[in-house]
Amino acid sequence: MAEDRLITVAIHTYDHAVALKALLEGEGVKAVLQNVNLSTPVVSPGVRVRILESDLPKALRIIENRDIFLPLAREREKRREEGNLILVPVDFTDHSLKAVDIAFGIAERHRSAIALINAFLDPNLAMPSQLSDTLSYEEVADVELQRELDNEARHTMDVYARRLKERIKSGELPAVKFTTEVLEGLPEEVIAEYAKEHGPSLIVMGTRESDKKGRELVGSVTAEVLDSCRFPIITIPESASFGEFTDVKHVVLFCNLDQDDILAMDALYRLFNDEHLCVTLLGIPDKKGMIRRKASSVEPLVEYCREHYPRFEYHSATMSPGNVVDDFEALGRSRHIDFIVVPNKKKNMFARIFNPSLAHRLLFHADIPMMAIPV
Repeated sequence: MAEDRLITVAIHTYDHAVALKALLEGEGVKAVLQNVNLSTPVVSPGVRVRILESDLPKALRIIENRDIFLPLAREREKRREEGNLILVPVDFTDHSLKAVDIAFGIAERHRSAIALINAFLDPNLAMPSQLSDTLSYEEVADVELQRELDNEARHTMDVYARRLKERIKSGELPAVKFTTEVLEGLPEEVIAEYAKEHGPSLIVMGTRESDKKGRELVGSVTAEVLDSCRFPIITIPESASFGEFTDVKHVVLFCNLDQDDILAMDALYRLFNDEHLCVTLLGIPDKKGMIRRKASSVEPLVEYCREHYPRFEYHSATMSPGNVVDDFEALGRSRHIDFIVVPNKKKNMFARIFNPSLAHRLLFHADIPMMAIPV
């Protein structure tokens, strides 16, 4: 019988490696840690998490579904249901700082706290790796560079936090409790992991203007978070015309004409909990362009919303088969749109690249604040 050898299942910073080891061992998978930089282990840029090869299938299932196995999963779910945390990733650009101002207004309305996070990437941890003992990891660690990146990120966050407190003192911002945290890693991965760990009721992110995004559908941190996070996300373009949510008057809610529309409508109604909005329910053609056959379903949805969400005014519209984004832009030329709501279905990696979600496409083509609701 062949000897059961140790293989590397992941490489993380020390803290993340310890957490992963604890998670695996808590579920009966023995794990050991090993420094990548064996020649100078004290300053290792990364730590291997190694398991027995026979445990690999079980370990992967645990890692891929860590929400189920984390010891504090129930507490996180409770916090999520209470809706008392808004996550705001910042990179200190103008568009991310505008999102912070909007998030403070939302937090005041809903009596929530805010978590501001910033991610920096150590280039020594950004190199490609593979899942086996033959892992190739070129040792180019620059400890001084790593320390400088960390110190610079933390200093910038501290300065920004002081500015926010001054704005609160002057009355420019509402008095909302907030925390700050600087984390190491790819921004989209850091945001996703933080969200899984803390269960925010909402994520608020800033975006560039559409002409600065280059019409690309991959590579954007915000787009990656939209595709991977299963939490409501509001995106705020830097060119957004309103300064707070009381300025929002007309909302377009994209409808699949199924029960997911009710989830999206409910989220919108709770977000604008004391506002009177004009909401256009916009039917989306299915893959075969069967909007005409389903068009009659829009009106029953309008009647349902009028009965169950009476504070808003409702209208309906449908889109012809073809380019949904172009049709939406045409709608925007005929009436001013302040806000978009999109039910956002989970897709696998292949579908995300070759058939991006509507939320993903609108992110790059519409300079309008948008809320994507995971359904």
